[in-house]
Amino acid sequence: MLRAVIYSERCKGCGLCIAACPKKIIAINKSEFNQMGYNPSMLTDPGKCIACGRCVIACPDTAIEIKEAGDA
Repeated sequence: MLRAVIYSERCKGCGLCIAACPKKIIAINKSEFNQMGYNPSMLTDPGKCIACGRCVIACPDTAIEIKEAGDA
């Protein structure tokens, strides 16, 4: 099963993926900071991801990929 994988170490928390997600299952992780000091995005319900790729296209930092669920 395909799903989005967010690489938090690359994410700047810009929110473009949040706006692009048709299922509204991406949010900013307010309780975590990455190595650059940003609050990265996270999947709130990975099981609902339809792997449409809109978040991948919207991300300016190449912090999101569509992968097989077991490959993450």
